[in-house]
Amino acid sequence: MKVMVEICNLADGVKAVLVMVTIQVAYTAVNVLYKLAASDGMSVRIITAYRFIFATAFMVPLALIFERKNRPKLTWTILFQAFFCGLFGGSLSQNMYLESLVLTSATFATAIFNLVPAVTFILAFSFGLEKVEIRTPPGKAKVIGTLLGISGAMLLTFYKGTEINIWRTHINLIKDYQSHEGGLASSDHHHHGSLALGSLLAVANCFSYAFWLIIQAKMSERYPCPYSSTALMSFMASIQAVVYALCVEKDFEQWKLGWNIRLLTAAYAGIAVAGIMVTLVIWCVRLKGPLFVSIFSPLLLICTAIAGSILLNETLHLGSILGGTLIICGLYGVLWAKSLEMKIVSQLVPFKSCREGEKIEVVISTPKNDSNFNVENCSAKHDEQ
Repeated sequence: MKVMVEICNLADGVKAVLVMVTIQVAYTAVNVLYKLAASDGMSVRIITAYRFIFATAFMVPLALIFERKNRPKLTWTILFQAFFCGLFGGSLSQNMYLESLVLTSATFATAIFNLVPAVTFILAFSFGLEKVEIRTPPGKAKVIGTLLGISGAMLLTFYKGTEINIWRTHINLIKDYQSHEGGLASSDHHHHGSLALGSLLAVANCFSYAFWLIIQAKMSERYPCPYSSTALMSFMASIQAVVYALCVEKDFEQWKLGWNIRLLTAAYAGIAVAGIMVTLVIWCVRLKGPLFVSIFSPLLLICTAIAGSILLNETLHLGSILGGTLIICGLYGVLWAKSLEMKIVSQLVPFKSCREGEKIEVVISTPKNDSNFNVENCSAKHDEQ
């Protein structure tokens, strides 16, 4: 029996690893599609709007099917939190991420995104949600990991160094779409963008995403339904993204998809990434915990760097490799600190012999006769809180 249990645990662990690898590959594919759609002339604002439209259409039926019986009542507080989740984790975050990806490269934008744990720690500390015991190993690891991540981002931004030519495929899908009829009809300004602006947007996206993590944690306390929460967030983000795109993009021809790379990008980003992959992430978090999921984040950077150099003709530089390495080391430093803190907290929780919330009061009355003390004069009352 014990052997069977160990085999089942091993099978679940292998499945979780395979699922997380699949998720990172799927995220790599969407980064490549984003670059191709932008090179075909599709506005990043419209890509973001379609992403959340497709995500809402996919997630709403899932929420209605799987959480129709255990979904709590929808209140104005939950709607207010969902609006900001859709803003910071959806429309605003994706618009800044896509703009930075187009202005820089898929590898650069993915590397900067690994700063999210460090930025989240900085914000949580600023708002008093996180305490730093600098003399303890977890406190030192948090500070050092944050500094390493910031140093890696600065190195990635301001230093290129020599080119690293590991392989040469002579494949450039972006050039093919740029030469396609209509390519870059409305996105010529991307070529005049600077690395500094792309870097600023990438870092700003990290702050936006970190705000979303903090708000989402508060929302989950009141609304612990992952499918409904994701559907609600996607719905809010779709409204915000559509309104923003309509205000910025005056050419309504941009909204036409057709059977081309634009439809593929919008459908894949909305259904596969924001729908199926989010569901798989939720499954992995429930099975192995959030720390297990976070460990696989650097794999996305590696996959994106390989795909970018092979398919998009992106050139790797020494600064990119060194900066990415520092960011990954900082990421693991912060994650290790959080893991150690969780272990310490779990060890400090005392065992309670009585039920939670129960107070025992002992009332002793004075005996009338000292020689005939009666234990009946002592009574214990349980006051249920």
